Amino acid sequence: MKDILIITNYFPPETGAASNRIYHLANGLQKHDFKVSVLTPLPNYPKGKVFDDYRGKFKHYSIENYIKIHRLWIYASNSKNKLLRLIAMLSYSFSLIWFFAWNNIPKTVVIQSPPLLVAFTSMLFLRLRKRKLILNISDLWPIAGLELGAFKKKNFSYKMLEKIERFNYKHADLILGQSNEILSHVNSLFPNKYTFLYRNYPDFEIPKLHPRKQETEKLNIVYAGLLGIAQGIYKLCQELDYTHIQFHIYGAGAEQEKIQTLISTHPELDIVYHGEVSRTKLHEILLEYDLTIIPLLNRIYGSVPSKIFEYARLGLPMIYFGGGEGESIIEEYNLGWVAKAADYDHLNTVISKIKPSEIQLEDRERIVKVANEHFGFSGQLNALIKII
Repeated sequence: MKDILIITNYFPPETGAASNRIYHLANGLQKHDFKVSVLTPLPNYPKGKVFDDYRGKFKHYSIENYIKIHRLWIYASNSKNKLLRLIAMLSYSFSLIWFFAWNNIPKTVVIQSPPLLVAFTSMLFLRLRKRKLILNISDLWPIAGLELGAFKKKNFSYKMLEKIERFNYKHADLILGQSNEILSHVNSLFPNKYTFLYRNYPDFEIPKLHPRKQETEKLNIVYAGLLGIAQGIYKLCQELDYTHIQFHIYGAGAEQEKIQTLISTHPELDIVYHGEVSRTKLHEILLEYDLTIIPLLNRIYGSVPSKIFEYARLGLPMIYFGGGEGESIIEEYNLGWVAKAADYDHLNTVISKIKPSEIQLEDRERIVKVANEHFGFSGQLNALIKII
């Protein structure tokens, strides 16, 4: 039985794509006879406050589904203030250093990136202890931050993050990337680096699909996930044409309060905010909608929203509004519709041509079949295990 450690900023009970991705990886490895340990902060995402059950603790240890979970202290914050965000990342980095100093570390370590600084801390200290370091890249930073307007290319902070990024790539024994664009970027910097495409495929039982009752002539569109800056749900709410649609929102995040205020002050906008629900419950709820929308405020190089694969497994048709590799996947596998990134007029035009009566049970079953054939978690995990 092989020991493996996973270092991540996100893990259940936190919600979101990053948390789900790492949980499925840990659980999948455990089922293949790996002894899995996870290093993660005390749960605090996305609200930037340590969850009530963990508040006041310096650390927490538990065994869940045979996985050893070490939750370390963090100064939690989701503030827009860059200094406070830096302090939050540094606090977890210091907790990691403390853990490395006092605990035996398995020979194989998977390190989640971003955050770059946390990955850098892990790479710096563990390479000195001659561990096999596997860097799991879900987004390209600092490039993504540049495209989101968080950095300017000439700034000292951006140049420093570029150096950290290259350090991490250079010292990784294996790099996992969730998109071909990520791997292309890594190989442009380090042509001989060993890389592996590891998509964020979900691992859950497919619920039974059934014919839906059409209770209204309006198209019921749903968004479920993080209400963050990158997703741009607040702007989407302002730009959608509600003549023939009703827009439903599930989730939480930085834009939640603005969205709720918009709904209360503009009752003419046909928007319903439902708050947060568990992932299992959400899967049941989503089946009651006509289709879902997957937006990005700006096209982000390297980003492929994991919702594509999750919704495909649910048989839920999608409107993709973000450009890049995600757009190509929607078109290649005929999973729904594509609107030009950041072009809200085109998005409304695309939506206006979709009739609820056109979305049949057979269409949903075809999407599920595509997911089973092309987005299989088990097959991908088996291929990864052979090289780690």
